[in-house]
Amino acid sequence: MAMDDELIHFCDDDGAEINPDLIAKPGLCVTCAKDDDPSEGPLCALIRLDQEGEDEFRCDAYVRKGG
Repeated sequence: MAMDDELIHFCDDDGAEINPDLIAKPGLCVTCAKDDDPSEGPLCALIRLDQEGEDEFRCDAYVRKGG
């Protein structure tokens, strides 16, 4: 199995692939303890994608770094 086969792929409603690295990362994410955890990456990307374009970003999975 190639390493790329292990990656999770995201697609929009039309089936077009979405690169999670290109989804804007709100400031709240940068201060989250889960930001550097690869196992949380897919969930975090989906939360950001779901709220893309919203005025206010909210994440119920947020855990402050160091706290």
